[in-house]
Amino acid sequence: MNATVKDAPPKDAKVNPLARMLANVGALLSGRGVNAVVGLAYIAVTTRSLGIEVFGFLILINAFAQALGEMAKFQSWQTVVQYGAKPLMDGDRRTFQQVMRLALVLDGIGAVAGVAIGVAGCLLFSHYMGWPDNLAPAAALYCLSVGVMTSATGVGLLRLFDRFRMLAAEQVVSSVVRLIGCVIAASMDAPIEMFLLAWAAGTVASFLYVAAIAVWSLLQRGLLNGFSLFGPLGDGLPGVWRFAWATNFSSTIEVGFTHVLTLAIGALVGPAQAAMWRVGRQVADGMAKPARLMLPALHPEFARLRAQKDDAAMLRLARQIALIGGGVAGVLLAVCLLAGPWLLTVIMGPEYASAAGIMSWQVAAAAISIMALPIEPMLVSMHAAGAALRVRIVVIAIYFAALVPLLQVFDLTGAGAALVLASTCMAIGMFITLRSRLAAEAAAEREDKSAVMLEQTCAEPLNERKGDPQ
Repeated sequence: MNATVKDAPPKDAKVNPLARMLANVGALLSGRGVNAVVGLAYIAVTTRSLGIEVFGFLILINAFAQALGEMAKFQSWQTVVQYGAKPLMDGDRRTFQQVMRLALVLDGIGAVAGVAIGVAGCLLFSHYMGWPDNLAPAAALYCLSVGVMTSATGVGLLRLFDRFRMLAAEQVVSSVVRLIGCVIAASMDAPIEMFLLAWAAGTVASFLYVAAIAVWSLLQRGLLNGFSLFGPLGDGLPGVWRFAWATNFSSTIEVGFTHVLTLAIGALVGPAQAAMWRVGRQVADGMAKPARLMLPALHPEFARLRAQKDDAAMLRLARQIALIGGGVAGVLLAVCLLAGPWLLTVIMGPEYASAAGIMSWQVAAAAISIMALPIEPMLVSMHAAGAALRVRIVVIAIYFAALVPLLQVFDLTGAGAALVLASTCMAIGMFITLRSRLAAEAAAEREDKSAVMLEQTCAEPLNERKGDPQ
Protein backbone atom coordinates (compact mmCIF):
# COMPACT_ATOMS: atom_id res chain seq x y z
CA MET A 1 0.00 0.00 0.00
CA ASN A 2 1.31 3.43 -0.91
CA ALA A 3 2.36 5.81 1.82
CA THR A 4 0.15 8.85 2.09
CA VAL A 5 0.94 12.50 2.43
CA LYS A 6 -0.19 13.84 5.76
CA ASP A 7 -1.62 16.98 4.18
CA ALA A 8 -5.21 16.94 3.02
CA PRO A 9 -5.97 17.97 -0.57
CA PRO A 10 -5.62 21.73 -1.00
CA LYS A 11 -8.63 23.70 0.15
CA ASP A 12 -8.56 25.83 -2.97
CA ALA A 13 -9.03 22.84 -5.31
CA LYS A 14 -12.34 24.26 -6.56
CA VAL A 15 -11.23 27.87 -6.84
CA ASN A 16 -11.76 29.41 -10.29
CA PRO A 17 -8.55 28.57 -12.25
CA LEU A 18 -8.26 32.08 -13.73
CA ALA A 19 -8.63 33.70 -10.30
CA ARG A 20 -6.04 31.42 -8.75
CA MET A 21 -3.66 31.86 -11.68
CA LEU A 22 -3.97 35.67 -11.59
CA ALA A 23 -3.38 35.60 -7.84
CA ASN A 24 -0.18 33.64 -8.45
CA VAL A 25 0.81 36.05 -11.23
CA GLY A 26 0.25 38.94 -8.82
CA ALA A 27 2.54 37.26 -6.32
CA LEU A 28 5.22 36.80 -8.97
CA LEU A 29 4.74 40.32 -10.27
CA SER A 30 5.44 41.81 -6.87
CA GLY A 31 8.90 40.26 -7.00
CA ARG A 32 9.55 40.53 -10.71
CA GLY A 33 8.63 44.22 -10.74
CA VAL A 34 11.39 44.85 -8.22
CA ASN A 35 13.66 42.55 -10.19
CA ALA A 36 13.06 44.45 -13.43
CA VAL A 37 14.31 47.65 -11.80
CA VAL A 38 17.24 46.03 -10.01
CA GLY A 39 18.14 44.00 -13.11
CA LEU A 40 18.31 47.09 -15.27
CA ALA A 41 20.35 48.78 -12.54
CA TYR A 42 23.14 46.19 -12.49
CA ILE A 43 23.18 46.10 -16.30
CA ALA A 44 23.48 49.91 -16.34
CA VAL A 45 26.32 49.87 -13.79
CA THR A 46 28.14 47.25 -15.85
CA THR A 47 27.71 49.00 -19.20
CA ARG A 48 28.80 52.39 -17.87
CA SER A 49 31.84 50.87 -16.10
CA LEU A 50 33.18 48.61 -18.85
CA GLY A 51 32.30 50.42 -22.06
CA ILE A 52 30.44 48.94 -24.97
CA GLU A 53 33.15 46.60 -26.35
CA VAL A 54 34.25 45.04 -23.04
CA PHE A 55 30.61 44.80 -21.99
CA GLY A 56 30.10 42.92 -25.25
CA PHE A 57 32.74 40.39 -24.17
CA LEU A 58 30.93 39.89 -20.84
CA ILE A 59 27.60 39.47 -22.64
CA LEU A 60 29.07 36.81 -24.94
CA ILE A 61 30.60 34.86 -22.03
CA ASN A 62 27.32 35.04 -20.11
CA ALA A 63 25.35 34.03 -23.21
CA PHE A 64 27.61 31.00 -23.71
CA ALA A 65 27.18 29.87 -20.09
CA GLN A 66 23.41 30.42 -20.11
CA ALA A 67 23.03 28.67 -23.45
CA LEU A 68 24.85 25.64 -22.05
CA GLY A 69 22.76 25.78 -18.89
CA GLU A 70 19.52 25.78 -20.85
CA MET A 71 20.70 23.06 -23.24
CA ALA A 72 21.89 20.78 -20.43
CA LYS A 73 18.83 21.47 -18.27
CA PHE A 74 16.14 18.80 -18.45
CA GLN A 75 13.42 21.28 -17.42
CA SER A 76 12.85 18.98 -14.46
CA TRP A 77 10.33 21.44 -13.04
CA GLN A 78 7.94 20.42 -15.81
CA THR A 79 8.39 16.75 -14.89
CA VAL A 80 7.65 17.61 -11.25
CA VAL A 81 4.51 19.56 -12.16
CA GLN A 82 3.11 17.16 -14.78
CA TYR A 83 3.85 13.88 -12.99
CA GLY A 84 3.73 15.13 -9.40
CA ALA A 85 0.37 16.92 -9.46
CA LYS A 86 -1.80 13.79 -9.32
CA PRO A 87 0.11 11.89 -6.59
CA LEU A 88 0.20 15.07 -4.52
CA MET A 89 -3.59 15.49 -4.88
CA ASP A 90 -4.13 11.77 -4.14
CA GLY A 91 -1.84 11.75 -1.10
CA ASP A 92 0.47 9.20 -2.76
CA ARG A 93 3.78 10.10 -1.10
CA ARG A 94 5.78 7.19 -2.50
CA THR A 95 5.00 8.07 -6.13
CA PHE A 96 5.56 11.76 -5.46
CA GLN A 97 8.99 11.00 -4.02
CA GLN A 98 9.77 8.88 -7.07
CA VAL A 99 8.97 11.85 -9.33
CA MET A 100 11.16 14.08 -7.17
CA ARG A 101 14.00 11.53 -7.25
CA LEU A 102 13.85 11.36 -11.04
CA ALA A 103 13.90 15.16 -11.31
CA LEU A 104 16.97 15.40 -9.06
CA VAL A 105 18.79 12.76 -11.14
CA LEU A 106 17.99 14.73 -14.30
CA ASP A 107 19.37 17.88 -12.66
CA GLY A 108 22.59 16.05 -11.74
CA ILE A 109 23.11 14.73 -15.26
CA GLY A 110 22.58 18.19 -16.71
CA ALA A 111 24.97 19.82 -14.22
CA VAL A 112 27.86 17.44 -14.93
CA ALA A 113 27.44 17.65 -18.70
CA GLY A 114 26.99 21.43 -18.75
CA VAL A 115 30.04 22.24 -16.60
CA ALA A 116 32.30 19.81 -18.47
CA ILE A 117 31.35 21.16 -21.90
CA GLY A 118 31.47 24.77 -20.72
CA VAL A 119 34.93 24.64 -19.17
CA ALA A 120 36.38 22.70 -22.10
CA GLY A 121 34.74 24.99 -24.65
CA CYS A 122 36.07 28.16 -23.02
CA LEU A 123 39.63 26.85 -22.76
CA LEU A 124 39.78 25.39 -26.26
CA PHE A 125 37.49 27.47 -28.48
CA SER A 126 36.99 30.88 -26.83
CA HIS A 127 38.57 32.74 -29.77
CA TYR A 128 35.85 31.44 -32.08
CA MET A 129 33.08 32.69 -29.77
CA GLY A 130 33.90 36.39 -29.90
CA TRP A 131 36.08 37.12 -26.87
CA PRO A 132 39.91 37.30 -26.66
CA ASP A 133 42.01 34.35 -25.53
CA ASN A 134 43.21 36.12 -22.39
CA LEU A 135 39.63 35.95 -21.04
CA ALA A 136 39.42 32.16 -21.51
CA PRO A 137 40.37 31.26 -17.87
CA ALA A 138 37.83 33.72 -16.45
CA ALA A 139 35.17 32.45 -18.85
CA ALA A 140 35.94 28.83 -17.82
CA LEU A 141 35.54 29.71 -14.14
CA TYR A 142 32.27 31.50 -14.93
CA CYS A 143 31.00 28.29 -16.57
CA LEU A 144 31.20 26.52 -13.20
CA SER A 145 27.94 28.36 -12.44
CA VAL A 146 26.29 26.23 -15.15
CA GLY A 147 26.13 23.50 -12.49
CA VAL A 148 23.40 25.40 -10.63
CA MET A 149 21.72 26.82 -13.74
CA THR A 150 20.60 23.28 -14.65
CA SER A 151 18.77 22.75 -11.36
CA ALA A 152 14.98 23.15 -11.70
CA THR A 153 13.48 20.60 -9.30
CA GLY A 154 13.12 23.20 -6.55
CA VAL A 155 11.31 25.58 -8.89
CA GLY A 156 8.87 22.82 -9.88
CA LEU A 157 8.15 21.97 -6.24
CA LEU A 158 7.43 25.60 -5.34
CA ARG A 159 5.11 25.96 -8.34
CA LEU A 160 3.29 22.76 -7.44
CA PHE A 161 2.89 23.89 -3.82
CA ASP A 162 1.58 27.32 -4.92
CA ARG A 163 4.59 28.99 -3.30
CA PHE A 164 4.59 31.67 -5.96
CA ARG A 165 5.02 34.49 -3.48
CA MET A 166 8.27 32.98 -2.25
CA LEU A 167 9.33 31.97 -5.74
CA ALA A 168 8.89 35.59 -6.82
CA ALA A 169 11.97 36.52 -4.81
CA GLU A 170 14.26 34.13 -6.71
CA GLN A 171 15.27 36.58 -9.43
CA VAL A 172 15.29 39.47 -6.95
CA VAL A 173 17.90 37.65 -4.86
CA SER A 174 20.04 37.07 -7.95
CA SER A 175 19.74 40.65 -9.18
CA VAL A 176 20.40 42.23 -5.77
CA VAL A 177 23.56 40.14 -5.30
CA ARG A 178 24.69 41.07 -8.82
CA LEU A 179 23.96 44.76 -8.23
CA ILE A 180 25.94 44.80 -4.98
CA GLY A 181 28.83 43.02 -6.65
CA CYS A 182 28.79 45.31 -9.68
CA VAL A 183 28.68 48.45 -7.54
CA ILE A 184 31.69 47.21 -5.56
CA ALA A 185 33.55 46.35 -8.78
CA ALA A 186 32.70 49.74 -10.32
CA SER A 187 33.86 51.61 -7.20
CA MET A 188 37.19 49.79 -7.44
CA ASP A 189 37.45 50.44 -11.19
CA ALA A 190 37.81 46.65 -11.45
CA PRO A 191 38.36 44.69 -14.68
CA ILE A 192 35.80 42.46 -16.36
CA GLU A 193 36.76 39.46 -14.20
CA MET A 194 35.26 41.12 -11.10
CA PHE A 195 31.98 41.77 -12.91
CA LEU A 196 31.88 38.13 -14.05
CA LEU A 197 32.35 37.08 -10.42
CA ALA A 198 29.46 39.34 -9.35
CA TRP A 199 27.16 37.89 -12.02
CA ALA A 200 28.09 34.30 -11.07
CA ALA A 201 27.47 35.05 -7.38
CA GLY A 202 23.93 36.13 -8.21
CA THR A 203 23.25 32.84 -10.02
CA VAL A 204 24.52 30.78 -7.07
CA ALA A 205 22.57 32.89 -4.55
CA SER A 206 19.23 32.36 -6.34
CA PHE A 207 19.85 28.59 -6.49
CA LEU A 208 20.57 28.39 -2.76
CA TYR A 209 17.46 30.45 -1.98
CA VAL A 210 15.12 28.21 -4.02
CA ALA A 211 16.71 25.03 -2.66
CA ALA A 212 16.25 26.17 0.94
CA ILE A 213 12.58 27.15 0.45
CA ALA A 214 11.84 23.89 -1.41
CA VAL A 215 13.35 21.74 1.37
CA TRP A 216 11.42 23.71 3.99
CA SER A 217 8.15 23.23 2.06
CA LEU A 218 8.77 19.48 1.73
CA LEU A 219 9.48 19.17 5.47
CA GLN A 220 6.25 21.02 6.28
CA ARG A 221 4.27 18.45 4.28
CA GLY A 222 6.14 15.40 5.53
CA LEU A 223 7.21 14.61 1.98
CA LEU A 224 10.82 13.89 2.93
CA ASN A 225 9.87 11.12 5.38
CA GLY A 226 11.54 7.96 4.09
CA PHE A 227 12.89 9.71 1.00
CA SER A 228 16.03 8.29 -0.63
CA LEU A 229 17.99 9.23 -3.72
CA PHE A 230 18.23 5.52 -4.50
CA GLY A 231 15.19 3.78 -5.86
CA PRO A 232 12.96 3.47 -8.94
CA LEU A 233 12.97 6.34 -11.40
CA GLY A 234 10.64 5.94 -14.38
CA ASP A 235 8.84 2.74 -13.28
CA GLY A 236 5.08 3.26 -13.19
CA LEU A 237 5.34 6.73 -14.76
CA PRO A 238 4.26 6.09 -18.36
CA GLY A 239 6.05 8.24 -20.92
CA VAL A 240 8.11 10.16 -18.34
CA TRP A 241 11.48 9.65 -20.05
CA ARG A 242 10.08 10.67 -23.41
CA PHE A 243 8.49 13.70 -21.73
CA ALA A 244 11.76 14.67 -20.02
CA TRP A 245 13.77 14.46 -23.23
CA ALA A 246 11.10 16.31 -25.23
CA THR A 247 10.96 19.22 -22.76
CA ASN A 248 14.77 19.32 -22.69
CA PHE A 249 15.01 19.49 -26.46
CA SER A 250 12.20 22.04 -26.64
CA SER A 251 14.05 24.29 -24.20
CA THR A 252 17.29 23.75 -26.12
CA ILE A 253 15.62 24.85 -29.35
CA GLU A 254 14.12 27.88 -27.60
CA VAL A 255 17.65 28.96 -26.61
CA GLY A 256 18.10 29.77 -30.32
CA PHE A 257 15.93 32.84 -29.82
CA THR A 258 18.03 34.07 -26.91
CA HIS A 259 21.57 33.14 -25.94
CA VAL A 260 22.69 31.29 -29.09
CA LEU A 261 21.41 34.17 -31.20
CA THR A 262 23.49 36.60 -29.12
CA LEU A 263 26.56 34.41 -29.65
CA ALA A 264 25.88 34.24 -33.39
CA ILE A 265 25.61 38.03 -33.65
CA GLY A 266 28.85 38.45 -31.71
CA ALA A 267 30.67 36.01 -33.99
CA LEU A 268 29.26 37.50 -37.21
CA VAL A 269 29.27 41.26 -36.58
CA GLY A 270 31.30 41.77 -33.38
CA PRO A 271 30.92 42.19 -29.60
CA ALA A 272 29.68 45.80 -29.79
CA GLN A 273 26.70 44.77 -31.93
CA ALA A 274 26.09 41.83 -29.61
CA ALA A 275 26.00 44.31 -26.71
CA MET A 276 23.45 46.43 -28.60
CA TRP A 277 21.30 43.37 -29.25
CA ARG A 278 21.53 42.26 -25.61
CA VAL A 279 20.65 45.71 -24.25
CA GLY A 280 17.61 45.92 -26.50
CA ARG A 281 16.61 42.43 -25.47
CA GLN A 282 17.05 43.24 -21.78
CA VAL A 283 14.68 46.21 -21.98
CA ALA A 284 12.21 44.31 -24.21
CA ASP A 285 12.18 41.34 -21.82
CA GLY A 286 11.71 43.68 -18.87
CA MET A 287 8.68 45.27 -20.55
CA ALA A 288 7.19 41.88 -21.47
CA LYS A 289 7.95 40.28 -18.10
CA PRO A 290 4.55 41.08 -16.46
CA ALA A 291 2.70 39.20 -19.20
CA ARG A 292 5.17 36.32 -19.33
CA LEU A 293 4.71 35.79 -15.61
CA MET A 294 1.45 34.09 -16.56
CA LEU A 295 3.45 31.20 -18.05
CA PRO A 296 4.82 29.61 -14.83
CA ALA A 297 1.38 29.99 -13.25
CA LEU A 298 -0.31 28.38 -16.27
CA HIS A 299 1.53 25.04 -16.15
CA PRO A 300 0.24 23.96 -12.70
CA GLU A 301 -3.31 25.08 -13.55
CA PHE A 302 -3.36 23.14 -16.82
CA ALA A 303 -1.86 20.12 -15.02
CA ARG A 304 -4.62 20.23 -12.38
CA LEU A 305 -7.39 20.64 -14.96
CA ARG A 306 -5.94 17.82 -17.05
CA ALA A 307 -5.75 15.55 -14.00
CA GLN A 308 -9.42 16.38 -13.33
CA LYS A 309 -10.25 15.68 -17.01
CA ASP A 310 -11.83 19.13 -17.33
CA ASP A 311 -10.80 20.04 -20.90
CA ALA A 312 -13.62 22.58 -21.23
CA ALA A 313 -12.25 24.61 -18.32
CA MET A 314 -8.75 24.33 -19.77
CA LEU A 315 -9.87 25.76 -23.13
CA ARG A 316 -11.82 28.53 -21.40
CA LEU A 317 -8.78 29.50 -19.34
CA ALA A 318 -6.59 29.52 -22.48
CA ARG A 319 -8.97 31.91 -24.28
CA GLN A 320 -9.07 34.24 -21.28
CA ILE A 321 -5.28 34.35 -21.04
CA ALA A 322 -4.92 34.97 -24.79
CA LEU A 323 -7.23 38.01 -24.54
CA ILE A 324 -5.36 39.40 -21.54
CA GLY A 325 -2.02 38.79 -23.26
CA GLY A 326 -3.16 40.54 -26.43
CA GLY A 327 -4.08 43.68 -24.51
CA VAL A 328 -0.80 43.74 -22.63
CA ALA A 329 1.17 43.15 -25.84
CA GLY A 330 -0.42 46.16 -27.56
CA VAL A 331 0.46 48.47 -24.67
CA LEU A 332 4.07 47.23 -24.60
CA LEU A 333 4.58 47.83 -28.30
CA ALA A 334 3.12 51.35 -28.10
CA VAL A 335 5.44 52.28 -25.20
CA CYS A 336 8.46 50.97 -27.08
CA LEU A 337 7.67 52.84 -30.30
CA LEU A 338 6.97 56.12 -28.52
CA ALA A 339 9.65 56.13 -25.82
CA GLY A 340 12.30 53.58 -26.87
CA PRO A 341 15.27 55.95 -27.51
CA TRP A 342 14.54 57.91 -24.33
CA LEU A 343 14.40 54.73 -22.22
CA LEU A 344 17.73 53.46 -23.50
CA THR A 345 19.44 56.82 -23.08
CA VAL A 346 18.27 57.19 -19.48
CA ILE A 347 19.03 53.60 -18.44
CA MET A 348 22.12 52.62 -20.41
CA GLY A 349 23.62 55.88 -21.64
CA PRO A 350 23.58 57.90 -24.90
CA GLU A 351 25.74 55.44 -26.86
CA TYR A 352 22.96 52.83 -26.60
CA ALA A 353 20.14 55.03 -27.96
CA SER A 354 20.72 53.63 -31.43
CA ALA A 355 19.54 50.23 -30.17
CA ALA A 356 15.96 51.56 -30.00
CA GLY A 357 15.16 50.41 -33.52
CA ILE A 358 16.21 46.82 -32.92
CA MET A 359 14.46 46.90 -29.55
CA SER A 360 11.17 47.67 -31.34
CA TRP A 361 11.53 44.50 -33.40
CA GLN A 362 12.32 42.52 -30.26
CA VAL A 363 9.28 43.89 -28.43
CA ALA A 364 7.07 43.11 -31.43
CA ALA A 365 8.32 39.51 -31.41
CA ALA A 366 7.68 39.32 -27.65
CA ALA A 367 4.16 40.70 -28.18
CA ILE A 368 3.34 37.91 -30.64
CA SER A 369 4.68 35.32 -28.20
CA ILE A 370 2.55 36.80 -25.41
CA MET A 371 -0.65 36.48 -27.45
CA ALA A 372 0.15 32.81 -28.09
CA LEU A 373 1.19 32.23 -24.48
CA PRO A 374 -1.33 29.50 -23.46
CA ILE A 375 -0.80 27.21 -26.46
CA GLU A 376 2.43 25.42 -25.55
CA PRO A 377 1.49 24.85 -21.86
CA MET A 378 -1.73 23.23 -23.10
CA LEU A 379 0.27 20.91 -25.36
CA VAL A 380 2.62 20.05 -22.47
CA SER A 381 -0.34 19.29 -20.18
CA MET A 382 -1.68 16.94 -22.87
CA HIS A 383 1.73 15.18 -22.89
CA ALA A 384 2.29 16.51 -26.41
CA ALA A 385 5.66 18.15 -25.67
CA GLY A 386 7.13 16.22 -28.60
CA ALA A 387 4.70 17.84 -31.02
CA ALA A 388 5.62 21.29 -29.70
CA LEU A 389 9.29 20.36 -30.07
CA ARG A 390 8.84 19.52 -33.76
CA VAL A 391 7.33 22.95 -34.41
CA ARG A 392 10.28 24.64 -32.67
CA ILE A 393 12.85 22.62 -34.62
CA VAL A 394 11.36 23.59 -37.99
CA VAL A 395 11.01 27.30 -37.16
CA ILE A 396 14.47 27.64 -35.57
CA ALA A 397 16.15 25.80 -38.45
CA ILE A 398 14.60 28.17 -40.99
CA TYR A 399 15.46 31.19 -38.84
CA PHE A 400 19.15 30.37 -38.50
CA ALA A 401 19.42 29.46 -42.16
CA ALA A 402 18.27 32.99 -43.01
CA LEU A 403 20.20 34.77 -40.22
CA VAL A 404 23.64 35.04 -41.87
CA PRO A 405 22.51 36.68 -45.14
CA LEU A 406 20.07 38.95 -43.27
CA LEU A 407 22.81 40.17 -40.93
CA GLN A 408 25.18 40.76 -43.84
CA VAL A 409 22.63 42.78 -45.81
CA PHE A 410 20.50 44.52 -43.15
CA ASP A 411 22.70 44.29 -40.03
CA LEU A 412 20.74 44.00 -36.74
CA THR A 413 17.51 45.15 -38.39
CA GLY A 414 17.50 41.98 -40.48
CA ALA A 415 17.89 39.82 -37.37
CA GLY A 416 15.05 41.70 -35.66
CA ALA A 417 12.64 41.42 -38.59
CA ALA A 418 13.42 37.71 -38.89
CA LEU A 419 12.74 37.30 -35.17
CA VAL A 420 9.24 38.77 -35.63
CA LEU A 421 8.55 36.46 -38.57
CA ALA A 422 9.84 33.44 -36.63
CA SER A 423 7.64 34.29 -33.61
CA THR A 424 4.62 34.51 -35.93
CA CYS A 425 5.40 31.14 -37.55
CA MET A 426 5.95 29.59 -34.11
CA ALA A 427 2.55 30.79 -32.86
CA ILE A 428 0.75 29.57 -35.99
CA GLY A 429 2.51 26.20 -35.90
CA MET A 430 1.69 25.65 -32.22
CA PHE A 431 -1.96 26.61 -32.80
CA ILE A 432 -2.34 24.19 -35.71
CA THR A 433 -0.71 21.43 -33.65
CA LEU A 434 -3.06 22.11 -30.72
CA ARG A 435 -6.16 22.03 -32.93
CA SER A 436 -5.01 18.75 -34.47
CA ARG A 437 -4.39 17.20 -31.05
CA LEU A 438 -7.78 18.35 -29.70
CA ALA A 439 -9.55 17.01 -32.78
CA ALA A 440 -7.81 13.64 -32.41
CA GLU A 441 -8.79 13.41 -28.75
CA ALA A 442 -12.40 14.34 -29.55
CA ALA A 443 -12.55 11.68 -32.26
CA ALA A 444 -11.12 9.05 -29.90
CA GLU A 445 -13.66 10.00 -27.24
CA ARG A 446 -16.53 9.66 -29.75
CA GLU A 447 -15.26 6.22 -30.77
CA ASP A 448 -15.11 5.12 -27.14
CA LYS A 449 -18.67 6.32 -26.52
CA SER A 450 -19.91 4.57 -29.67
CA ALA A 451 -18.23 1.33 -28.60
CA VAL A 452 -19.86 1.53 -25.16
CA MET A 453 -23.29 2.24 -26.65
CA LEU A 454 -22.91 -0.64 -29.11
CA GLU A 455 -21.95 -2.99 -26.30
CA GLN A 456 -24.97 -1.91 -24.28
CA THR A 457 -27.29 -2.29 -27.28
CA CYS A 458 -26.04 -5.81 -28.00
CA ALA A 459 -26.36 -6.77 -24.34
CA GLU A 460 -30.03 -5.70 -24.00
CA PRO A 461 -31.65 -8.57 -26.04
CA LEU A 462 -29.49 -11.09 -24.17
CA ASN A 463 -30.59 -9.68 -20.82
CA GLU A 464 -34.24 -9.80 -21.92
CA ARG A 465 -33.89 -13.47 -22.95
CA LYS A 466 -32.29 -14.30 -19.62
CA GLY A 467 -35.28 -12.75 -17.87
CA ASP A 468 -37.99 -14.69 -19.87
CA PRO A 469 -39.94 -17.34 -17.91
CA GLN A 470 -39.17 -20.91 -18.88
